[in-house]
Amino acid sequence: MYELLLLLLPVAAASGWWAARRSANKEKKTYAGRDPAYFRGLNYLLNEQPDKAIDVFIKLLEVDAETVETHLAMGNLFRRRGEVDRAIRIHQNLIARSTLSQEQRALALLELGQDYMRAGLFDRAESLFSELVDTGLHRERALSNLKEIYQQEKDWARCLEVARQLEAVSGQAHSTEIAHYYCEQAEDAREVNDLDGAWALTRKALGVDRRCARATLLQAAIERARNDPKAAIKSYRQVIQQDADFLTEALPGLLECCSQTEDRRELATYLRGLYVQQRDTRILLVLADLLRQESGDAAAERLVGEHLQHHADLLALERFVALKRRSADTGDHRDILDVLQQLVRRLLEKQPAYLCVRCGFSARRLHWQCPGCKGWGTLRPLPTDDVEPPGSGTQADVARQSPPD
Repeated sequence: MYELLLLLLPVAAASGWWAARRSANKEKKTYAGRDPAYFRGLNYLLNEQPDKAIDVFIKLLEVDAETVETHLAMGNLFRRRGEVDRAIRIHQNLIARSTLSQEQRALALLELGQDYMRAGLFDRAESLFSELVDTGLHRERALSNLKEIYQQEKDWARCLEVARQLEAVSGQAHSTEIAHYYCEQAEDAREVNDLDGAWALTRKALGVDRRCARATLLQAAIERARNDPKAAIKSYRQVIQQDADFLTEALPGLLECCSQTEDRRELATYLRGLYVQQRDTRILLVLADLLRQESGDAAAERLVGEHLQHHADLLALERFVALKRRSADTGDHRDILDVLQQLVRRLLEKQPAYLCVRCGFSARRLHWQCPGCKGWGTLRPLPTDDVEPPGSGTQADVARQSPPD
């Protein structure tokens, strides 16, 4: 109740000021207490009847050129507090007034549309925003809200249409969003086994944004569905060239395709080159597996140990402990290493794998659209190591323990 009182007191004060001003214009006594409606509104407020108080203050605060902003601010305040029904009532009351100018009515329509969006009434909100787009008033904000509605409804065709309109109105490129809309359509096509349609949509996405790693990942998935692992390998490598951060998304498919083509030597050479460039732990673990198959556990253990000397990395530590456990000579040593491995795994489970560079939202799995800020392509894989001392990571680290060709 105390918070609501603080909220409505400015409204009561504004109403009192208007009552006093109106009384002055009519050459009556000039203080708000002379208007019984003002006292009635305060009485409702103090008796915990805020709805009736709002009705009184709205009626008392007549709409004209000087009070429109007060109504808009009051409705906006209620919406931000989550009291959408009250915001809707205020903005509807405002729109019903015939004294509003075209600009004032457009602004009230925009606010009411946002109220409807907050309430989940997307059809009503869409109607109001479409009206604003047609009139040309507050067009950019109306289009932005329409885009948000269509995204929630997963109407990607309309998203594309609105994004193109936004580019024309704002003069700013929306290539990232447009590419992801095409990718969403490609995902839908792939789910119904329309591989040709999905491929055409990925081509459109790359035509808009040639650095769209998601589109190339989709192309690799389509090539695998077509039983063409060599073409898929080429696409996975292209993903890493487009955006090295998405190595984590490309690597599993790359490994599976290479196992199908049995081109192990080329894979090892390629991964060594990547590791030298990026020092990514996931590449190291694949190299360790290849080395263990060729030369045994001790060689793989040395390779991972070299990495840990320069990188504070839980993924590498977990593998190092697992390799140590395999070579432990006594049961007591194995028990200790089991406890250590379980502890490291629990720490890994608590760590996010992706972080939004715009709002800081963290997640364990990749979202192409951030659930926090709704940005497209803003979630990035986190680096696997936290500390890299200066001067670490020379080519000698991997060259000394490289898997044999």
